[in-house]
Amino acid sequence: MSNQVEVQNVIKSFGSVKAVDGVSLEISEGQFFSLLGPSGCGKTTLLRLIAGFEVPNAGNILIDNKSMDGIAPNFRPTNMVFQNYAIFPHLNVEENVSYGLRKKNLSKNEKSKMINDSLDLVGLSGLNLRSSNALSGGQKQRVALARALILKPKVLLLDEPLSALDKKLREQMQSELRHLQRAVGITFVLVTHDQEEALTMSDKVAVMFDGKVEQIASPRELYEKPSTQRVASFIGAMNFTNGKILNSGNVVKIKSNILGEFELPMNQISGKPTNENIEIGIRPERIKINPVKTNSKDLIDGKIIDISYFGETTYYKLKCGERSETLNVSTQNSFGQMDYKIGELVKFEVDNKSIVGFYS
Repeated sequence: MSNQVEVQNVIKSFGSVKAVDGVSLEISEGQFFSLLGPSGCGKTTLLRLIAGFEVPNAGNILIDNKSMDGIAPNFRPTNMVFQNYAIFPHLNVEENVSYGLRKKNLSKNEKSKMINDSLDLVGLSGLNLRSSNALSGGQKQRVALARALILKPKVLLLDEPLSALDKKLREQMQSELRHLQRAVGITFVLVTHDQEEALTMSDKVAVMFDGKVEQIASPRELYEKPSTQRVASFIGAMNFTNGKILNSGNVVKIKSNILGEFELPMNQISGKPTNENIEIGIRPERIKINPVKTNSKDLIDGKIIDISYFGETTYYKLKCGERSETLNVSTQNSFGQMDYKIGELVKFEVDNKSIVGFYS
């Protein structure tokens, strides 16, 4: 699979602030690629650089192996869906969708077919004449997508297009957008600060902090093998606790206040050792709670100090270890499971395969 977009050591500064600081990445043809990070990390600036709305101070951007240096946005094989959709309120659905066709030398029938095909693609068939003011948030998002796709760009750029929608509609649109991308086969580049959105929709995700890319990986790899502690804490929930390295080699022996002595293979540890300290990361759903009467030396003692019920999931806070460290645990609710109470003593276990380590 060939690269559709290449970003080569790109720098973009605004005054003394480096919004994008030496970013390099490759996006394959037909890929759903997400730029993920907190507000101010440079992800939207990078998207605008690809679109041509911003000009880099250094570096180069290639689309289909062609440098975009000096090429205006309207001459790039890209189109963009903005965060606020940019729907023209005085135009109806059909007029909004066909706005980019105004300067195309098309017959009335050709234009009508392109409009109807685009509306059908996004599930708005028959709404050609509906006023923009009569559209729901989800319909406006679909109109913006149809308007962008009607020009058949090679790369569709999406700047947090779902952020204004309520939770249920956002989840529905995530599924629809992914299905749409697979149907049209166009390369999608999405900017989002929503970790769940990026993991749900993407083939590859670039996690950005402070204008730099910290890790590029598949959603599963990002979640299960984060390359840094910062990525681990940003992607989903993660418990962190300190440990001491007792022995190094292909397998590292570690002593932890909470977990006691245990071993981790090197491929579950990131970074380079600078001293005997190591940070240990454990996902809340990878911890199993057992009743205190369970008799096993491998189980660890804890006390439930807080419970949050979220329907399909229950979140527990445990106090454990000699230093009374807090551990977050999440369990999927099912019939017949134990109903624990605040203040109850429990035992818990952690599978070593689900632990990740980060050298301090």
